[in-house]
Amino acid sequence: MNTIHVNIPPSAATHYDIHIGSDLITQLGERVKPLAPAPSCGLITDSNVAKLYLQKARQSLASAGYRVIEHIIPAGEQSKNIQNATAALDTLLHARVERSTPIIALGGGVVGDLAGFVAATLLRGVPFVQVPTTLLAAVDASVGGKVGIDHAAGKNLIGAFHQPQIVITDISSFASLPSLEIRGGLAECIKHAVIRDASLFAFIAANLPKIIAADSAVMQELVARNVAIKAAIVEEDPFEHGVRALLNFGHTFAHAIENVLNYGISHGYAVAAGMTAAARLAHKLGRFPHNDLCELLTLLDAAELPTCCLNIDVDKVLAAMWTDKKVKSGQIRLILPSKIGHAEVVTGVSEAHLRQAIESLLQPTLAEKRQENP
Repeated sequence: MNTIHVNIPPSAATHYDIHIGSDLITQLGERVKPLAPAPSCGLITDSNVAKLYLQKARQSLASAGYRVIEHIIPAGEQSKNIQNATAALDTLLHARVERSTPIIALGGGVVGDLAGFVAATLLRGVPFVQVPTTLLAAVDASVGGKVGIDHAAGKNLIGAFHQPQIVITDISSFASLPSLEIRGGLAECIKHAVIRDASLFAFIAANLPKIIAADSAVMQELVARNVAIKAAIVEEDPFEHGVRALLNFGHTFAHAIENVLNYGISHGYAVAAGMTAAARLAHKLGRFPHNDLCELLTLLDAAELPTCCLNIDVDKVLAAMWTDKKVKSGQIRLILPSKIGHAEVVTGVSEAHLRQAIESLLQPTLAEKRQENP
């Protein structure tokens, strides 16, 4: 098992461990109880995960002495809304929870975001535990304390910063994921590599078949390396006033695409498309070398992540980008790569260049011709 410690300044009291290993859901109760010694706990999951892991989690928590209060939401991004958050709050409040009651998120990023929002607002804040069951949630949503729900105007526009007490990542759960889910999570891993770690980029490229097959040893290293990157950035900038913005590489385009497509595309696939648009834009502006762009597009293609042929309305995507929460002083802030392993915050990009970047996602671009026309 890998354990990564996160310490959020300025308060030394805000710290937690991220445990990464196999069969950790069976240890859930014994790991949570010492950190949140309450008579009851809230367990929030979705309709898909409940079929696979709810009983195992329930048994572990009950064995540790918890009265388990369960709430199940429908699976899917469309469930990350105020109505489902209110329903979860109703369940917990009717069960007479206390401020010591931990809320445990068992599932992917939607469950983690919504359950974290519930934990942040219930009784003005109760302990929160993340148990990610997808690669995407393990390397992204479960780390850093960003919690929230979606609004009709855009994704994650309502929320808070609420750090977990502990993160328990059971990589055994990845074996039940379809390859589409693995590939979606891999998009976030590639993002981390592009903004911070060229050696991770090489590791992903060299181990791609094993990653898609959810090989246990490779997955454990992949998750640990990605979590270490995100944890280091979060420690440096817990409330996204500076360097943490780099984690949004590809996301300004991606969130707009998700919104316009009514979340008919998975988050990871939208991020891959968003990284493609951002990287092409960076190359167009002379900020990102041609060979690095080709390397990124080749890896995304090999992972079967989208780099083109999206059925999107360019005008609507462009309009949605202006509602992004990262817009500041009337300017869209973009994260653009300068090389594999490094990225920067960029403002002042013209609307014409933004439009060209979005339009680049409409047409097929053959990988073998990218050396000439990336």
